[in-house]
Amino acid sequence: ILFPLRYLDLSENSLNANDSELPATGFERLTELTHLNLSYSDFTGNIPRGIPRLSRLASLDLSNWIYLIEADNDYSLPLGAGRWPVVEPDIGSLLANLSNLRALDLGNVDLSGNGAAWCDGFASSTPRLEVLRLRNTHLDAPICGSLSAIRSLVEINLKFNKLHGRIPDSLADLPSLRVLRLAYNLLEGPFPMRIFGSKNLRVVDISYNFRLSGVLPDFSSGSALTELLCSNTNLSGPIPSSVSNLKSLKNLGVAAAGDSHQEELPSSIGELRSLTSLQLSGSGIVGEMPSWVANLTSLETLQFSNCGLSGQLPSFIGNLKNLSTLKLYACNFSGQVPPHLFNLTNLEVINLHSNGFIGTIELSSFFKLPNLSILNLSNNELSVQVGEHNSSWESIDNFDTLCLASCNISKLPHTLRHMQSVQVLDLSSNHIHGTIPQWAWDNWINSLILMNLSHNQFSGSIGYGSVISDGMFVIDISYNLFEGHIPVPGPQTQLFDCSNNRFSSMPSNFGSNLSSISLLMASSNKLSGEIPPSICEATSLLLLDLSNNDFLGSIPSCLMEDMSDHLNVLNLKGNQLGGRLPNSLKQDCAFGALDFSDNRIEGLLPRSLVACKDLEAFDIRNNRIDDKFPCWMSMLPKLQVLVLKSNKFVGNVGPSVPGDKNSCEFIKLRIFDLASNNFSGLLQNEWFRTMKSMMTKTVNETLVMENQYDLLGQTYQITTAITYKGSDITFSKILRTIVVIDVSDNAFYGAIPQSIGDLVLLSGVNMSHNALTGLIPSQLGMLHQLESLDLSSNDLSGEIPQELASLDFLSTLNMSYNKLEGRIPESPHFLTFSNLSFLGNMGLCGLQLSKACNNISSDTVLHQSEKVSIDIVLFLFAGLGFGVGFAIAILLTWGTSRSLSLALRLSQ
Repeated sequence: ILFPLRYLDLSENSLNANDSELPATGFERLTELTHLNLSYSDFTGNIPRGIPRLSRLASLDLSNWIYLIEADNDYSLPLGAGRWPVVEPDIGSLLANLSNLRALDLGNVDLSGNGAAWCDGFASSTPRLEVLRLRNTHLDAPICGSLSAIRSLVEINLKFNKLHGRIPDSLADLPSLRVLRLAYNLLEGPFPMRIFGSKNLRVVDISYNFRLSGVLPDFSSGSALTELLCSNTNLSGPIPSSVSNLKSLKNLGVAAAGDSHQEELPSSIGELRSLTSLQLSGSGIVGEMPSWVANLTSLETLQFSNCGLSGQLPSFIGNLKNLSTLKLYACNFSGQVPPHLFNLTNLEVINLHSNGFIGTIELSSFFKLPNLSILNLSNNELSVQVGEHNSSWESIDNFDTLCLASCNISKLPHTLRHMQSVQVLDLSSNHIHGTIPQWAWDNWINSLILMNLSHNQFSGSIGYGSVISDGMFVIDISYNLFEGHIPVPGPQTQLFDCSNNRFSSMPSNFGSNLSSISLLMASSNKLSGEIPPSICEATSLLLLDLSNNDFLGSIPSCLMEDMSDHLNVLNLKGNQLGGRLPNSLKQDCAFGALDFSDNRIEGLLPRSLVACKDLEAFDIRNNRIDDKFPCWMSMLPKLQVLVLKSNKFVGNVGPSVPGDKNSCEFIKLRIFDLASNNFSGLLQNEWFRTMKSMMTKTVNETLVMENQYDLLGQTYQITTAITYKGSDITFSKILRTIVVIDVSDNAFYGAIPQSIGDLVLLSGVNMSHNALTGLIPSQLGMLHQLESLDLSSNDLSGEIPQELASLDFLSTLNMSYNKLEGRIPESPHFLTFSNLSFLGNMGLCGLQLSKACNNISSDTVLHQSEKVSIDIVLFLFAGLGFGVGFAIAILLTWGTSRSLSLALRLSQ
């Protein structure tokens, strides 16, 4: 008798061993199937269409491996789906016939294509669902309130996504909810405290949602909570002492933001004797480590992170014999690493990074701990002695993570030769020199997931086969002395940074293996030849930086055309690239920053750039572009940096029809550089008033223009080079406070627009080397944040407006070689400018030019000069740090007659 199949478990197999997908058909024949488990089976592609037809399914598990790496701030990050991603673009279709489903796990399945409607399918199709697990499914949307319609839900696990917006208050109405895990998302706003009133609730994990706010409630003795994790959030207010009422609590993680207060942790936490995990974070936690921690003898995990605790580690830590995880990082702990730490023989994890620990310590001291597998001593003031290997060290074989950044190490630890399982290795910012030995590559190629050797003095070539490693997700070898062929990362690599070395060539097949790479940085090497078109085979690439090399030829058209729908940053500046820019960008263009500066590119700007609605920065300075002013770029709603300097642009600037500002409004522009072109015509007064971002600050913006990526919390800071304060300056990071207009070295004529005075956020204005005429607008005196003003080499006339004397931040001023006349404004600040600021203006007079203004009566001159002399002394003494009071005392001793004689001498 053949019984119908009801349970099918193929989990933890390698169903993709021959690079084949699961069969698209066949599952629909298993009509009686109630439980299907394909988890951790490495299958690829879409979910077979037969599975949604299994209407009797009660349990479906399609989850896959999630590799979690802890970044420097202990922010655990998934490194992707691995080599065999599973995609479900329509969750509604998957669930449509699964009305009997009670448990669903799609961990690491790509659900990004479902958008904001991702949870509506659950509410309409799975009314009996009890367990919903969607960890790391690339969801980028709010949590729908419709989830609360599934009254049977017992567990919701949505960790490691990009869920944003508020947590629906209606989740508190789920009568059976026991587990709520929302950690590592982008959720914001107040946490619905009503959720804590749910009688069945056992687990709440909302940690690592940095904008989630609220205040922890008073907890009643009837609460059944076993896990409360809300560290690394923006929850404020004191941690309630009533936390001791949570008698069933095993895991506690809370934060004290400290925005407006510093607090002492309630000693009642020490009454939770059954607590096995304590995680406390936040700058509001200050002082020394609380003594009541000694009472928590059941602790297996102790973590104080990103806090204000200071002082030496107390000796009672050595009495917490059950500790397996000790994380005390990014605080202010100091002194030496205490020896009683090495009495804790159950320790598996030690993370002490980013404190103030000092002294010399032997690495062997840690290797003697028999269970240790993770060690992070990075970014202290330690000198770690690597020593020699000892075969008696039990932990070596199982060592997983070794992070020794900034530990004053001068040679590669020989112990690494015997670590066969190490997955994370960070030796960055040390003094290690020489070549990487062959034994290192032999070990690392099979085990390493993350390798950071940056900021050392490694040299020679990296010659391990054609590919560094098949399994490494993150490779950072930047800022060394490597040379020869650039190494080829493997198919799993998601971040590869080899910038600032001496690599000289890139293989033609370089991109063929880069199926998973997101971030590729190879700037500041000596790479030559043409950019290999194979790089376009990296279809997951978000950032490509090949700047400051010696690449020749044209930019591969596929780099801008085929990759424009996913590539976010393209930086090719500082090469010898020529030809024209490709002009067939896709309609869903994803470019956020484009930098082609310092090349030999010619022709027109590609009009298809208008499709790049996310473009924030465009820099093509110092090329050979022969075009008109690109008013059409005003259609880019996010454009903040536009640098066209040193090209062959011609014609008028602004709307082609004066007054038609709507066709040329650059509302978001902050840096506007047109210098050294062949522009001409009038600078239109009304047009400058359309630059709204130069008038008012935008709330909730980051201080620095940068692109943030999920991978290990990576940020890429946008750079540019402009003339600022009279010098050519490269800004390695663009602060949003830098607001600049530079139209110098063109052929503009007519008056300076008075509307410039409305752009009150301006920090730099350069209109030099044009043919501007008329008066200097007094409205420029409204630019109180102005640091640099250059109006030199024009035909400006009249007096320098007295209003400019009130610009206290002005440190660079150049009005030379105009037709200005009259008295230079007198103020202590204006007197700091030398005569170079005013040369070539025959009609000007004043102290800076040692030229008297003879049209003013002698009494007035005497009075003004006497006042100026006192102001000079006051200004100089105050500037030297003596203070105004001291300067006045000197003046009284000096005497009025001396001051008077100085005044007479200056006025002659």
